Amino acid sequence: MTDPADPAFEDAHDAVHVIEDRDEYLEAVAAIAAGHGPVAVDAERASGYRYSQRAYLIQVFRRGAGAFLFDPIAIGDFAELQDAVVDEEWLFHAASQDLPCLQEVGLVPTRIFDTELGARIAGFPRVGLGAVVEQLLGITLAKAHSAADWSTRPLPQAWLVYAALDVELLPDLRDALAAVLDAAGKSRIASEEFAAVLGRAPKPPKAEPWRRLSGMHALRGARALAIARSLWLARDAYAREVDIAPGRLVPDSAIVAAAAAAPTSRSELGAVKAFTGRASRSELDRWWAAVDEGRTTEDLPKLRGTGEATLPPPRAWADRNPDADRRYKAARAAVVTRAEELDLPVENLLTPETLRVVSWEPPTPIATETVGAALASHDARPWQVEETASIIAHAFVDAGQQPAAESNTGS
Repeated sequence: MTDPADPAFEDAHDAVHVIEDRDEYLEAVAAIAAGHGPVAVDAERASGYRYSQRAYLIQVFRRGAGAFLFDPIAIGDFAELQDAVVDEEWLFHAASQDLPCLQEVGLVPTRIFDTELGARIAGFPRVGLGAVVEQLLGITLAKAHSAADWSTRPLPQAWLVYAALDVELLPDLRDALAAVLDAAGKSRIASEEFAAVLGRAPKPPKAEPWRRLSGMHALRGARALAIARSLWLARDAYAREVDIAPGRLVPDSAIVAAAAAAPTSRSELGAVKAFTGRASRSELDRWWAAVDEGRTTEDLPKLRGTGEATLPPPRAWADRNPDADRRYKAARAAVVTRAEELDLPVENLLTPETLRVVSWEPPTPIATETVGAALASHDARPWQVEETASIIAHAFVDAGQQPAAESNTGS
């Protein structure tokens, strides 16, 4: 393996190019199919630049075949590649980031190995690709282009070199990490977690996504919220139409400033100095129509969101549900201790949300079996149930035996 810091590395990769032609794509598929071992896959999006989360570059590497960079916009459908490698193990670093955009072009794995997730399970202090490559392979990997605008055409050669490197290193990294996991007795844990990533359903859309505008806390009154909502919806529709990240058209701060000012005319909106952004003036008619709609609508939003039902924050539990507060604190301490014993991040041992839900409304009777069933109903994997059900059940019982006064010493 050539070190990317060596000038010879650049020379060895100076022919890297993107496959855009259908015939060349089919030749690449044939080469990949003739290769051996797992298939390393990566995808580059243009987050922060484009509205969509589509892939603008797809990289594939397989031993015996080499690295191939595909332009998914030009290629379109990847059915042939899917058929060629569907039964193989696919390698990713942070698979959850790439799977949705790959699915859009028909690339759907049935087995994966995720080196980022595997590094977490192994207990590595840093799990970025560069850090894991350096720790296990002794190679220093520059990640200068990770936040680049990959919708750029043509793509610069330096970007392509490092895009290829991302997948070329994955098979060696997978083998080294698999050995670490096996030595630590964590191979089964990793396998179940990889399968969970593949089976995880997409999160449903937020009921009122406009409420996530940065700076919303500064707005006062339902009318200001109505203007902010209307502007957010207009911006989102236009961003989708032109495929540009919404914040690049009009930043959140500009929407909040306009909502707070509540201008009564197009000229007043244009005079709001904080109403900035590349489309703030070129699309002023669009934004004024949104402001005017917010100013006049009778469908005023509630001051607080009424989206998905959620539990109160744990700091409020001592007052609102003292029994749950005792259970949660005791169980949380027990889970943290177990995570330390296993050398795992506590959120990988059991998600905080799962622990909160089960602590708030525990099963009856409280026992290892009933707690385990409750955890499993909230998507805990079998290994997580085995590691946590008993200690959580015991913590719940112990918490219920404590005098009530002891549970109100803090939030």
